[in-house]
Amino acid sequence: NMPYTMFTRGEVPIGGSMQLPDEAVKMGAPPHWIAYVGTPNVDKTVEQALSKGAQTYVAPTDIPNIGRFAVLADAQGATIAFFSSSNEQPPEQPPELGDFSWHELITTDPGAAFDFYSALAGWEKTGEHDMGPMGVYQMFGRQGHPLGGMFKKPADMPAPPHWMLYIRVADIDKSVDVVNANGGQVVNGPMEVPGGDWVVNCVDPQGAFFSLHQRKAG
Repeated sequence: NMPYTMFTRGEVPIGGSMQLPDEAVKMGAPPHWIAYVGTPNVDKTVEQALSKGAQTYVAPTDIPNIGRFAVLADAQGATIAFFSSSNEQPPEQPPELGDFSWHELITTDPGAAFDFYSALAGWEKTGEHDMGPMGVYQMFGRQGHPLGGMFKKPADMPAPPHWMLYIRVADIDKSVDVVNANGGQVVNGPMEVPGGDWVVNCVDPQGAFFSLHQRKAG
């Protein structure tokens, strides 16, 4: 019975927003984004996740004419959702402007986290970057499509393990101006990352963290 607003890029659905449920507020959850991972069978995926140390926040639930989903905490405590669509899905394509283009896991045990998601979602290691004292940044993908990366949460980071979602933009400096002009705040960056892309970490006016991602020129 709670209103749900869909976001689209053109006619392509890319996400949605809703009021933070009272149960989540009571548990101390702040406004936040949740990443959804596609799976052929939500119930089997949840069963497998629970056997690997996950916890259930929302048990497998039907969305009429849309699909079935569940929300979990992975073995390290990061929130993630799994979704099975009732409708045929288009083939995977590189993320376009306005799409979520990178999915980053900040966790207490990157090795165990990769094993968890690899078993559930079929993700593969696609490369890594040595960040010196911060450890290794492990990149992952699926069937040749890069999806994101994961690294160990710094001891001085106050946030619990979590996923950070990156949105692809055309011009990161102009996008930062839009963030600031509309009540958001930049918390880190913009900065260039290995490979020549640019990123910036932000928080929206309601307090939800998100990031922006500009591909390198050319």
